[in-house]
This record gives sequence, C-alpha cells and structure tokens, in this order.
Amino acid sequence: MSPVVSIIVPVYNTEKWLARCLGSLLNQTLKDIEIICVNDGSLDGSFEILEQFSRQDQRVIVINQDNRGPGFSRNAALEVACGEYVGFVDSDDWVESNYFEQLHGAAAKYDASMACCSIIRAYPSGKMREKLIIKEERLYCSTIDKYRITESPRKGYVYNKIYRRSEINLHKIRFPKEREFEDTGFTIRALYFLKTLVTVPTTRYYYWVNQESITRVSTDKRRRDMLASRRDFIEFSDAHHINLGNDECYVKKKIIYKFLGIPLMKIYEWKTRKKYYLFSIIPLFEKKITL
Repeated sequence: MSPVVSIIVPVYNTEKWLARCLGSLLNQTLKDIEIICVNDGSLDGSFEILEQFSRQDQRVIVINQDNRGPGFSRNAALEVACGEYVGFVDSDDWVESNYFEQLHGAAAKYDASMACCSIIRAYPSGKMREKLIIKEERLYCSTIDKYRITESPRKGYVYNKIYRRSEINLHKIRFPKEREFEDTGFTIRALYFLKTLVTVPTTRYYYWVNQESITRVSTDKRRRDMLASRRDFIEFSDAHHINLGNDECYVKKKIIYKFLGIPLMKIYEWKTRKKYYLFSIIPLFEKKITL
C-alpha cells in the first residue's frame, strides 16, 4: 500500500545536522510516510549516517549518486516516490513533530492540491526569526491568491509545502538540473498548475541558517543562477499572463560596483525601470526603461 506522504531529502555534506533532520522526520505523528534520501556525492560521513537510519527504519530509502546538485537529486527521488502527496525537507533543516499530519490533514479536509505552513529561520546562536508567517487556515483557488499568500516568487521556497503527486506528474513539473535557486522554478509552476492551496497555521518548518552551506557563498555561478531563476519567472509569468501587480517580484538584475571592497553603487533593474543607490542604501534616481 502506498504511503500518504513521500518526503524527499537531498543530502550533500551535512553530517553535522543530518541526524537532527532525519530524527524530526521519523518522529512524525503521521506514521504512514516514506523518506527518500538522495546522497548527492557527499564527501563527509553523510552516506554512512543515511545507511544507519535506513537499517533502523524501513521507511528510510537511500539513493546514492554522483554529485549533480539538489535539483537533480529531487528529480531522481520524484521518479520513485509513491505517496499521495510529496514534500521536501533540506538535510540541515527540521520540522515540528506534527508537521506532515497537519499539512496532510488540512489538504484532505479541503481536497486541496497543496498545503503550506510558516517558515522559521533558526540560527546557531539559538535565535529564531519568522521568515514566512501563515496566520489562518484558508483555501485559495486563484493563481494570484496562491502566489501572494506564499509571497512567491520572492519566497518561492519548495520546502514548506506538500504537493499532490498525481498533479505534479500530470503537468510534468520538475526541478531545473545543476542550477542553484532550483526550487523557485518548481514552485512557481506548482502554484500555477495545481488547482488549490490550503494554508496551515498550526505547524512550522525550521530553516537552518548554515554558514557552511553552498547557498551562503557568493560566486559568479550563483549570481548567474539567480538571474536565470528570475528570467525564468518573468518568461513564465508573461507566457501565462500572470500579473501580481507588484513590480518588486520581477527584478531582472542587480549590479554592485565596489572600490577596495566597499560598495559604491547598486543598481536594481526591473522590466520597466532601474533604480540607482549610492553606497547601496541611499536612493539616487530612477530611470524608466522603454519596452
């Protein structure tokens, strides 16, 4: 019999936090789950930890592959997932013990295609900060409402939601491969193609602010991937006539000019305008772009 929820966990060099993540998943009040962990060529002891957990609990399924990135890893797991719904948890994050029971319960109650909850940023200092707050249980049906309540694409995170797997497969929604910011491309399509979304205020996802994570390191590739993600949303929203009425969502480019490491000028470019900032914070002027 198929599980109620398939939980997909891409893993790359997170041995310090992996046991905490998997412990929170195995401790779920919803027991009818499968946990598909994809070891993405880890160079530390992550694979050994995964094998240990899989020996202890048959719900933990381990896929081992060469390093291809989280998008490729999540796609590989989607091909073998069997659950009615599918959810994503990063291997250095964790969730509350009622997380999947609350999300699935609300989705079943409203026959919703997706369910979404709050996100808390957790810091090594012990500080907690609200990243996305869901205040009420409510069903959303329109595309614009689904984008706005999840604050997408700016906060187009894949991990604080569950998705009806049959609809994900019907619309062939998958992650861009070998690119950072890969979750935005998946999320904006899921919010558009999946019919309904229910918000759940009774549980939370904890995002670990990991200073060692590749997502905390600024590189030329990361900047290119970020711009590619933004262009993807602009092209997708244009093709499907999505107008959120908020130009901030359509940032195409950010340019910073520095001297001796000090930011002197920052330029934000949208579809129809550019804004210039002195020392990155003082507004100078705005320039319109003729289409």
